[in-house]
Amino acid sequence: MQTLNIKKFGLAFGITCALLYIGCILLMLIAGREGTIFIFNSFFHGLNTEAIIRMDIPWWETLTGLSATFGLGWLTGASVAFFYNKSVQNV
Repeated sequence: MQTLNIKKFGLAFGITCALLYIGCILLMLIAGREGTIFIFNSFFHGLNTEAIIRMDIPWWETLTGLSATFGLGWLTGASVAFFYNKSVQNV
């Protein structure tokens, strides 16, 4: 069986997570508070997100969140590739 390149898989997963984060930013900009609440309430089946939605997020906090999301995504992807590679070595 083939192995996964840990760095490339981590990068792909990190970029995917960052794109989802950017999609969330765009959703909030386009839909406004009420639209954002409606969409997130639809995603989270029965959980009311109205009390936790914050629309006045400073740019530096957005960049911090984007960086952290990418980093966590990279670590998650790299971990998946690492454990996958370890599991196929034992087969």
